[in-house]
Amino acid sequence: MTVLVAQNAHTVIERIVREEWGRVISALVSFCRDFDVAEDALHDAVETALKVWPVEGVPGSPQGWLLKTAQRRAIDRFRRDTTGGAKHAEYEMLRQLESQTDTMEADQPIPDERLKLIFTCCHPALTMEARVALTLRTVGGITTPEIARAFLVSEQTMAQRLVRAKRKIAGAQIPYRVPDANMLPERLHAVLSVVYLIFNEGYAASSGSNLVREDLCREAIRLAEILQALLPDEPEGQGLLALMLLHDARRTARSSATGGLMTLETQDRSLWDRGQIRRGRSLLISALACGAVGPYQLQAAISAVHSDAHNFEATDWAEICRLYKKLHEIQPSSVVALNAAVARSFADGPGDALVELDRLGADGSLDRYQPYHVARADMLRRKGDFGGASNAYSTALGLSDNDIERQFLKQRIAALIR
Repeated sequence: MTVLVAQNAHTVIERIVREEWGRVISALVSFCRDFDVAEDALHDAVETALKVWPVEGVPGSPQGWLLKTAQRRAIDRFRRDTTGGAKHAEYEMLRQLESQTDTMEADQPIPDERLKLIFTCCHPALTMEARVALTLRTVGGITTPEIARAFLVSEQTMAQRLVRAKRKIAGAQIPYRVPDANMLPERLHAVLSVVYLIFNEGYAASSGSNLVREDLCREAIRLAEILQALLPDEPEGQGLLALMLLHDARRTARSSATGGLMTLETQDRSLWDRGQIRRGRSLLISALACGAVGPYQLQAAISAVHSDAHNFEATDWAEICRLYKKLHEIQPSSVVALNAAVARSFADGPGDALVELDRLGADGSLDRYQPYHVARADMLRRKGDFGGASNAYSTALGLSDNDIERQFLKQRIAALIR
């Protein structure tokens, strides 16, 4: 029985850290107004839970227990830091924090402060990269290595970026709140980028044993819904929500019955969530009617074209190429150009598209970008260059940390050398 209790405790702790980190850390930042103190306190609370819960059992509200324990740790930290010549204001803040903790029950619902935290992290005083990275780390609970891969930078570079961002927030005394309506538009772009990167990490997990992290997909969609409710007439907010709904509608079909990766070409489209597709399409139509077409609306339109096709062969690749051209005009990047080349390979054949892909990779900027090597391998395979395809798949395999994705790439390599 003791072993079962311990196993259950560890399972609950792992789930909370994976699924509820953002909610708890947001409430802690709201409580103590300090990123480092909040994160350290929550780490301490998790360590305490790992010792206490296997012995005493999991509390009725695990999240509430962690929050209250972390609050006490934060107060202890402030008490140590204010010992000596502390000012009266610092003692007053400490007294207020202690009062809040004393009146809080461990089983009461945790207040949802995530939207405040997102806008704090996305303050214009921070660089765009820092805004997105810090919000992913704090609200999304995504690890520093995972964020580094999303930004195509080293883990050390990303860690330094996060440290500088937190120092900037503390030094500039950036307020912890949702900005006034007149300030929202200037902050929206970074917020939307954050939400989309959270979704991408969930939809195509960069590491681990799961192809999809449904908790992150749900979280990103929920945050987008909050933003859309807050700014109902903002077309890019609607476009992003439409894009995520259209992608997420395919989630079930992305894995086989045995858990293997299913490409868009091989998916059973009867498993696509047509109700979610209709909702995404409705949002997209509403967004496009505003007349200010942005990158998320265009990406949603591309996804909608895929959803129209009853099978892969029926896909309107010419229309997708046209939409990618428009997307690259307003948001030029090597990743957009890569996706455009992939679409072109299906519209016109892999020959010219492969030339374009090699041109994109000539400067080495995509050397560490795994989808580039997967796309190149696929085009080489379709051209009949099996040796080149095998080498490209092997490069992609070396850049992948996701177990299911790695298994898929190994199967592709094995099929080429038979």
